[in-house]
Amino acid sequence: MTTTAETIIIGGGVMGCSIAYNLAAKGMTGILLLERDVLGSGSTGRSTALVHTHYSTAVLARMAWYSLHVFRNFHEVVGGRCGFTETGHLVFAGIADHGHTRARVALQQEAGIDTSIINQRDAAEVAPGFQLDDCAAIVYEPLSGYADASGTALAYASRARQLGVSIELRSPAEGLEITGGKISAVLTHNGRVSTQRVIVAAGAWTKSFLARDGISLPLEVTRHEVAAFKRPSAGSDNLPGVSDMINQIYFRPEAGGLLLVGGGGLGETRETVEDPAIYSHRPTQRSIGSVWTRLAKRIPIMEKAEYTTGFAGLYTSTPDRHPIMDGVAGIEGLFLCAGFSGHGFKLAPAVGVTMAELVIDGRSSSIDISPLRLARFDSGPKQEEDITLGHEEDVVI
Repeated sequence: MTTTAETIIIGGGVMGCSIAYNLAAKGMTGILLLERDVLGSGSTGRSTALVHTHYSTAVLARMAWYSLHVFRNFHEVVGGRCGFTETGHLVFAGIADHGHTRARVALQQEAGIDTSIINQRDAAEVAPGFQLDDCAAIVYEPLSGYADASGTALAYASRARQLGVSIELRSPAEGLEITGGKISAVLTHNGRVSTQRVIVAAGAWTKSFLARDGISLPLEVTRHEVAAFKRPSAGSDNLPGVSDMINQIYFRPEAGGLLLVGGGGLGETRETVEDPAIYSHRPTQRSIGSVWTRLAKRIPIMEKAEYTTGFAGLYTSTPDRHPIMDGVAGIEGLFLCAGFSGHGFKLAPAVGVTMAELVIDGRSSSIDISPLRLARFDSGPKQEEDITLGHEEDVVI
């Protein structure tokens, strides 16, 4: 086992692997990634892997747009395959969300994103068989789609290894050693590893891991459910990805004529998970029936669909549904990358780049991630540059 490393990344999901690759690509050496199980075994492996850019704040919109270009050109930019499939992406909004949706699109267009409001006639060409009469605003992103979440993490890890990163699997980190206000080591299941720098990207384990050292984070771990339905043979084989704010569901096509569907809102309360290692990995009958009913309202032919399988995973959320990407005040060498609130996968390429810049240069230059500082949750006086972020809607996953 490695006993010393310049930088240790805790967590082998898509975030940790992207950070590892990007640090190495910027020339950093002596990088060790520790994963408690196998790569992508946490939230990454239970993501629907939607890739779109519909966000309500400039920082996330820019990160999503940057990431979309990487996903679309992954082999050339990173190397390896991420499984990106272009489907286009639609957002459906009702009367209540009409104004907010138009404002979001204007913000996204200002950031250079290829997105627009389209009419029902044009939407019907993109999404034949959809019921659209209740849509007051329809957003279309022609370049968006979905990818392979686990495959993306593995591709980043493979490239990171090629650049000299060491990756140790089934090596859970158990604590930090902090000496004189500085990181000095990570304590693992297999022993002590001395280091001067730690990046915690442990997903659902982040809060409990750092609590051992008295670091309190505003993170909540909840369970989300996804159902897969076999589309009737008469249905279209070329469906777009969808964020349906009216019916409070999101969905995308999957190989084999399947449709993956997740939901939220409408009085549903996600189950809080105390121990990320212990939760049911299967959707409940209630959840399956609920999203199926809502899906059929949008695509009537799906009333004749067949439920095939499903899965449940974990969201690690902040109060404003924006991640924390920051150093920890008072502990030199400790960095956080957590709280992606169920919509992190599509941001992973930008996360890796900006976290690498933050760690190496002290600030991110590709995209300004200062609005994602931990200090925004402080109850005390805010710094002038601490922006109050809006609440990102759960359903626009």
